[in-house]
Amino acid sequence: MKKSRALAAAGACLLLAACGTTHENAGAGGGPGATAKCGADGKYTIGMSQANVAEPYRQRMNDDIRSAVAAVPQFTVDFADAAQDNSKQVEQVDTFLTQQIDLLIISPNEATPLTAPVKRAFDKGIPVLVLDRKVDGDAYTSFIGADNTAIGRQAGEYFKNVLLPHGGKIAELRGLAGSTPARERHDGFVQGIEGSKIEIVAAQDADWLRDKGQQQADAILQAHPDIQAIYSQNDPMGEGARIAAQNAGRADLPITGIDGLPIESGGLKAVESGRLSATFLYPTGGREAVDAAKRILLDCGQVPKTQTLPTRLVTKENAAATYAELNTGS
Repeated sequence: MKKSRALAAAGACLLLAACGTTHENAGAGGGPGATAKCGADGKYTIGMSQANVAEPYRQRMNDDIRSAVAAVPQFTVDFADAAQDNSKQVEQVDTFLTQQIDLLIISPNEATPLTAPVKRAFDKGIPVLVLDRKVDGDAYTSFIGADNTAIGRQAGEYFKNVLLPHGGKIAELRGLAGSTPARERHDGFVQGIEGSKIEIVAAQDADWLRDKGQQQADAILQAHPDIQAIYSQNDPMGEGARIAAQNAGRADLPITGIDGLPIESGGLKAVESGRLSATFLYPTGGREAVDAAKRILLDCGQVPKTQTLPTRLVTKENAAATYAELNTGS
């Protein structure tokens, strides 16, 4: 079906003898009612619905989108911050639809509450790019993100093979319960420690936030002073846990994170300085989303249903080199 739509779009360009002219086509990435316009000469408004900007990772995602769009004169992006409020994000998406945006990029706060508005956009023929966090079902154009289950598994294997090869008691700091990365990073971690003597004796939701990570780690360390390491599902919560560990007299407690932002306050610098034992790169997908928008809106083309971004383990040995590599040319 998608291939035939792409061919139809290309055919329409030929008939008009001007593929660069904005026009209605058979759907460049939208759903059943696809009416999206496309063509290199057009002007397009993209709606970016962000779960929140309290997390440095999400601010970096917006920055990456803003930077990539600056090189595309046909694009304008309107950003909306849901501030971790599902209802607010639903309203913001519906407002985008009322404003008749040409393409929606969304990083859902939680999967299930945002599934319906994403489907409404898709069914109206608006291409929808889902970033980092998934929605339920498949009513969207493309999901762009790393494999969270694989990252969790790598983290578990790092605990099993490097941090605690003889086993031990650990705690887990989880992200927002209804977000898909929180579930997938936990599932992967459990797979990674399988067959070891590592026991997760405490697990708390800290909503991806540094301050809440510290609060939860404070409570965990009081209840389980004998834990031997903390697995944090992102770097900011891990940084909060580091403060809690120092306050508890456990400054040397191994703590790992995920994200690896290449900024001064990000996870790579935290690993380089020893605040985190390791992190795992999780690209924001911002630049890749703009590339996908160009293929859909400017080229009238199609994009893969899933675009899995590469990741890697970062330790003190390669943190500085990775930081330099990721900032080259930025």
